Amino acid sequence: MTVENETNTGQPAGDPIARVLAPIRGRLLAAALLAGLGAALTLAPLASIAHIARLALEPGGAARYDALWQTASLSLICLFAGMGLMLAGDAAAHLADNRITGQLRLAIARRLARVPLGWFSSRASGEVKQAMQDDVGTLHSLTAHYYTTRGRCIGAVSASILYLFAMDWRMAIASLLPFPLFFLFFAKAHRASAANMQTFGAGMGRINRAVVEFVNGIPVVKSFGGQSQARGSYREAIDAFAAAFTDFTRPLVSAMANANAIIAPVSVLGAALAFGAGFVALGWMQPVEILPFALVAPGLSAPLLMLSYLAHDLQPATGAAERVQALLQTPVLEAPAGHAAPADAEIRVEGLSYSYAADAPVLSDVSFTLKPGTVTAVVGPSGAGKSTLARLLLRFFDPDAGRITLGGVDLRHMASSQLYRRVGFVLQEVRLIHASVSDNIALGRPGASQAEIEDAARMANIHERILELPRGYDSVVGEDAQFSGGELQRVSIARAVLLDPPVLVLDEATAAADAENEVKVQQALSAFARGRTLLVIAHRLDTVMGADQILVVADGKIVERGRHPELLARGGRYARMWAMGRYDKTEAAEQRGELPLC
Repeated sequence: MTVENETNTGQPAGDPIARVLAPIRGRLLAAALLAGLGAALTLAPLASIAHIARLALEPGGAARYDALWQTASLSLICLFAGMGLMLAGDAAAHLADNRITGQLRLAIARRLARVPLGWFSSRASGEVKQAMQDDVGTLHSLTAHYYTTRGRCIGAVSASILYLFAMDWRMAIASLLPFPLFFLFFAKAHRASAANMQTFGAGMGRINRAVVEFVNGIPVVKSFGGQSQARGSYREAIDAFAAAFTDFTRPLVSAMANANAIIAPVSVLGAALAFGAGFVALGWMQPVEILPFALVAPGLSAPLLMLSYLAHDLQPATGAAERVQALLQTPVLEAPAGHAAPADAEIRVEGLSYSYAADAPVLSDVSFTLKPGTVTAVVGPSGAGKSTLARLLLRFFDPDAGRITLGGVDLRHMASSQLYRRVGFVLQEVRLIHASVSDNIALGRPGASQAEIEDAARMANIHERILELPRGYDSVVGEDAQFSGGELQRVSIARAVLLDPPVLVLDEATAAADAENEVKVQQALSAFARGRTLLVIAHRLDTVMGADQILVVADGKIVERGRHPELLARGGRYARMWAMGRYDKTEAAEQRGELPLC
């Protein structure tokens, strides 16, 4: 069963680690078993030393020497066999880790390919990177090392305890007395630290905020001479954290120091020898019979300490598993039921409503039609719902009510690849991938020729800028290709040009451009938009006053619609926006040297 199938079984979430590692649970248990058996076998030389000592003290001549060689040989065989089993366990765990790592990353990639594009706009790319790269990497220590280490510890402890009880149950109990005391102190230490954990976490958060505020405020502080105040806030956070850290560590350090001292090998050896001497004095044992306990009991300290500390490794792994699991359970867009092809490029929006989570509706009962070959502009104040409307047309998410059709087909019944072949877009925020400029332009058409890519770049007024890069179209974005905001928009336009869609959505495409770039972006869009069904989200009315219809949006509703002259004559909200902006069709265009989009 794959990770994705395991995630979609409909079972309750339960332990996130068990859920994420379910596909390799059997392999991990087998690896732990091999490691545990191997660790038990590697203890054979310790037992053989005690047996050899007993044989050496017994008379027997040649028979005794044969028994000594047999014991030594058997212990070496067990030692190498144990090492081989532990190696096999480690190999099995690492192979299982490679399998689950690949499955998780593929499952996350497949899941993210099906989530609404709007999901990405509400999250930083670092969140996805953390889950897909860092958190999956964190799980490596769990899958490749945790289970085999735990298996070795349990195997060594179990074999040692069984051996000691087989030698003498009274001496075994006496030798193991320090270990229950260790766990009592260990539990006390964790209770003490847990009581101060919340204060410790709050202190960490406060110091992080203070650092960010201090660094971000350096220019202002230097300009207005508030260094002492800024440093004072930072110092207060540091002092508060130091006090919280002291409260957190004092009981922990004291209890852990006592716990570690109790089961230090020398302490365990001292207890074994003291009880052994008493048992010999009472005539319960022979002196040579103390040797197994003196050799084996101190060896329990290391695996028991390791078992106690392994619990700490589960904390970061649990957090990583929870984030990975949450990403694998991200809601996806409804899969299309059929493959109906749109009849034309007409878009109809019917009774559209949408709200983010439990917030108030962003759009409410919106209806309009985009006729093929026409230009529709959407204007309105910030927060009116303009960009949300554009993203619904691109199916970044689905509406709560109503529907959007393209050529008579509901967008929810179209595959994403089919939709984006017909609807292109240039948004305010342009995202380029870490690849060559050529690959970025051809992202929607990987099979496009170099000539087609360059033609698209020429139409987008970005060809000459690309040729100035160190390797031209082969320059890699983020390495030897750095673009300004306006240049990024032109690369995005070139990408849309190459797709040649019949419908184009522009969401304030010149918002990030300076004056020179804005002219070039406007020219590119004007050339590209001819003959297409065009929806323009605009904040400057002079760029869209030639549109076939203008929709004025306020408070999530269309409050006015019509052409520019009609809306001005009506004297409503649009006319007031025009007057407040002091727009003049001729003068504004001449002053900026640009062409109106519509």
